[in-house]
Amino acid sequence: MAAWHSLTEWLSIGELSRRSGVAVSALRYYEQLGLIAAERTAGNQRRYPRHMLRRVSLVTVAKHLGIPLADVQHALSTVPLDRVPSQSEWQRASRVWKATLEERRKSIERLERELTGCIGCGCLSLRSCALLNPEDALGAEGPGARRLGPPGIPGDPIP
Repeated sequence: MAAWHSLTEWLSIGELSRRSGVAVSALRYYEQLGLIAAERTAGNQRRYPRHMLRRVSLVTVAKHLGIPLADVQHALSTVPLDRVPSQSEWQRASRVWKATLEERRKSIERLERELTGCIGCGCLSLRSCALLNPEDALGAEGPGARRLGPPGIPGDPIP
């Protein structure tokens, strides 16, 4: 086992699950994605340093907010797994996280504006909606949602 911490600072996967409220299977998946890391004992059991609790908590919060794990991976990519991260490393990750959350907020606000206008219209048809999709112009771009994606794509909503 690596000398990350003294033996009293290691958590079994069951203990990490109990303390974080995250299922053991999810912890294994997070480890597979590189979101958390464990060392193995001589008996091949996982042991997590205590600082992994913070990472698991951040993943849990992101999950509750509907943030994709790929975004969490990106935000935490500069935070070391092999030692307790420094304050500056957490601050750097926080800036990335903030930018991700800001973009998500803007997308939700765009969706809210469009839904409010559409629901208020009463026509209940995006195909024939004269305001949001005159003459079904978006249908020519193919199937699927066209107005709910990130800015800069065809059919992007007017801010």
